Amino acid sequence: MQSGGTFVLKGPWFANLDMLLTTDPLDIHHILSKNFSNYPKGDKFRKIFDSLGDGILNSDGEMWEMNRKIIFSVFKHPGFQCMMEETVWNKVENGLIPILESVCGRGSEIDLQDVFQRFAFDTVCILLVDNDPQNLSLDFPNIPCFKAFTDAEQAIFLRHLTPTHFWKLQQFLKVGTEKKFSDAWKNVDQFIYKCLDENNNKHKAEKFLFSRAIITELTNHSGTCVDPTKFLRDTIHNLMAAGKDTISSALSWFFYLLASNPTVEDKIVEEMQTCLEINVHKRWNAAELDEMVYLHGALCESLRLYPPVPFNHKSPVQPEILPSGHPVDQDTKIILSFYSMGRMKSIWGEDCKEFKPERWISNSGGIKNEASHKFPTFNAGPRTCLGKNMAFSQLKIVSSRIIYHYQIQLVEGHPVIPADSIVLHMKHGLKVRLNKRSELN
Repeated sequence: MQSGGTFVLKGPWFANLDMLLTTDPLDIHHILSKNFSNYPKGDKFRKIFDSLGDGILNSDGEMWEMNRKIIFSVFKHPGFQCMMEETVWNKVENGLIPILESVCGRGSEIDLQDVFQRFAFDTVCILLVDNDPQNLSLDFPNIPCFKAFTDAEQAIFLRHLTPTHFWKLQQFLKVGTEKKFSDAWKNVDQFIYKCLDENNNKHKAEKFLFSRAIITELTNHSGTCVDPTKFLRDTIHNLMAAGKDTISSALSWFFYLLASNPTVEDKIVEEMQTCLEINVHKRWNAAELDEMVYLHGALCESLRLYPPVPFNHKSPVQPEILPSGHPVDQDTKIILSFYSMGRMKSIWGEDCKEFKPERWISNSGGIKNEASHKFPTFNAGPRTCLGKNMAFSQLKIVSSRIIYHYQIQLVEGHPVIPADSIVLHMKHGLKVRLNKRSELN
């Protein structure tokens, strides 16, 4: 059965893998916002993402509400805001640029996706556990915890496509991808708990620590029976998973599109000349970067075409009929295809597959905002991403600094295609060469 952007995908009769896939904004709005209470994460989701524990990405009801309030409060803390901006700038100046400078000087190829993944991992570790793994180094070290996240993502993606009884059997026998997943989970936990132990020994009250702020906020929720150590572990694991690969994915696809569309790059350079005081020794602040409307539009356009989280899945608690006319019940697996939505003519027009930052700029020259059920890259409704503004700040700092220094040239013949993953990675990476840009003045 098909209606507009919603249709049924039939799986093998023995696997119980029938799915309802939708790209219909009305269905998206209904599921994520209008009838939000009928579409919790649910037991099926929690089983697939069991490593996330009771964190914000995996919880429902009172536990989710408490998670969201506590994390939102910490994100708003001036200490966290300052630490975030300083951490990103430090990692750009002391980690990212030296590596790109070295590669540019040698005239060699580099996998920019790998660089961005290492950058994002270091940054999120500094922010959440006050530990710099120095994964972004000239020798490109092999950090076990970094690889563990990749192994976990692969296993979780396969759980979506495999009958539950099959991956449960693998889990019981400790074989295949489930063995890798179990090992990865333990590796991440060891890293987190080691960092938290080190944080407990840091007594400098004047220094903002994310872990300390989370426990303070948890304590302020009087009457809670939550284990603070487990709550902190779950929170950090969830935010590491949310922040590590989404930022690197967004940067990778953005620079792929930029390298493929030099006229867009030229317009961003022109905007930098107009909006920023171009000084190689100066850190541009958030207010200055926010003046760059065209850069913001280009980032939104990249996120539209290549959303870091390309799909979501839901099942209703109570049977109902979606706005598209499709009946659903608790056994229906509904796939919300955010990736496909960005390529729908019915949503974005005949030019939906073109990279056009101008579609995000209003007639008055300001940023044009789109409804979240039309542009659900940061989710929609009550579960809208709490880190949206933080993500844009990081993307603007990193992208503007790289554009200031270099022109990105794609390696000819290197295939750039999406990988099969819960996060929209590039299957073969992003192989590029760097050319030094002349001073912007």
